[in-house]
Amino acid sequence: MKIAKRTSLALIIMLLVFSTQSFSSAKNPRESVLPNPVLYFLGPELYETGGKQFIRYTYDVANKDLYPDDLFAASPDLPPCGQNTKAARTWVDIYDQSGKRLQGFCALGKSSDLGKIWFGLEIDQVPPSYVYIEMNDRKTPVKYKSNLADTTL
Repeated sequence: MKIAKRTSLALIIMLLVFSTQSFSSAKNPRESVLPNPVLYFLGPELYETGGKQFIRYTYDVANKDLYPDDLFAASPDLPPCGQNTKAARTWVDIYDQSGKRLQGFCALGKSSDLGKIWFGLEIDQVPPSYVYIEMNDRKTPVKYKSNLADTTL
């Protein structure tokens, strides 16, 4: 009888130890690594400003719903973006395939705004063949780099 009690007690202790270890080592979902953005071209839009014609190359991020909105929350505790003292926590920059910055967004308010990013060129300028984005989480600091996306349909 004593052996059975000792065995039962040992099993209970082992179960408690293992369940405590797995519970304490469980990762906080907010600490999990986010995927890189998947950028794709939506299409060109003609627009005019200052008497000149431009083409706006518009893009969406296919997996934008995987990014929490708090990544884009106003962050007055971080450096401003020009005169904007409530710039977003995460800034998004568009680059051509050689790394030249084409456009930046420092005030996106939520992850769904990643579906409205663009860069513009005068109508007679040849666009780069490919572009990519970098999302810079200024709080952590972590950068997420997308794939190369076409500039034509």
